[in-house]
Amino acid sequence: MNAIPSTTVANLRDLGGVPLADGGTVRSGVLLRSGQLHRLDLAADPAVAALGVRTVVDFRTAAERDARPDRMPPGGRLLLADVLADEVAAGRMPAAARLRQLLADPAAAEQELGGGRGREMFESIYRAFVTTESARASYGAFLNELAEPGATPLLFHCTAGKDRTGWAATIVLSVLGASPDAVRAEYLSVNAAVREAFAPLVEGFTLQGGSPETALGIIGVAPEYLAAALDEVDARYGSMEAYVTDGLGVTPSTLTRLREHLTSR
Repeated sequence: MNAIPSTTVANLRDLGGVPLADGGTVRSGVLLRSGQLHRLDLAADPAVAALGVRTVVDFRTAAERDARPDRMPPGGRLLLADVLADEVAAGRMPAAARLRQLLADPAAAEQELGGGRGREMFESIYRAFVTTESARASYGAFLNELAEPGATPLLFHCTAGKDRTGWAATIVLSVLGASPDAVRAEYLSVNAAVREAFAPLVEGFTLQGGSPETALGIIGVAPEYLAAALDEVDARYGSMEAYVTDGLGVTPSTLTRLREHLTSR
């Protein structure tokens, strides 16, 4: 579970080294996660250039992509996988896709997310990661792409790299055989990096009268958010593997390829 120092990509991490139940680990240098890539500059960022990213999976909405388009590594393949498309089509723009807007308007953020409402809203978003058709299609496409020959190193991201990206990491680590404790640790490990990346916005938010607790709820992740999605998986599918095969449409043979390619023993 390694943070990668980068001057142009926020919250960049290599999932390599996560321990697995069979005694192996996730292979290093093949599975990467981050925030958005709108500032990517390989010439100025040798640590990222050295990763040799071949595929980028973007979980953001169309509005997020239009506002801050990814800068792609040369020759890289881009897969768009809009997790929240169904929510947007229904007239809802979840907080996970409006982080900067909420932090720029403390009054609106307090009205929408203050008094514990933020926790309830994020738990609802995480349940939607499991239940909505667009989310299932997006996470299924992510896993199927990851199993393709030549797809790695693969980097997957959303805006901050914490919610949609955090659930993607949870799925793949779980099916590779990581323990619940290891999965939870990876999920929570992004908090420090996200807070650092959004520090100027949080400072402005509080200076304008916004609650620090509300700001941290917007930019951070909490165990309760992850638990909401995991509970939804258990209720609907009974296990993570059944969710992946029945809900996301990933075949057992694809799972076998993923495990062979992404693990070291």
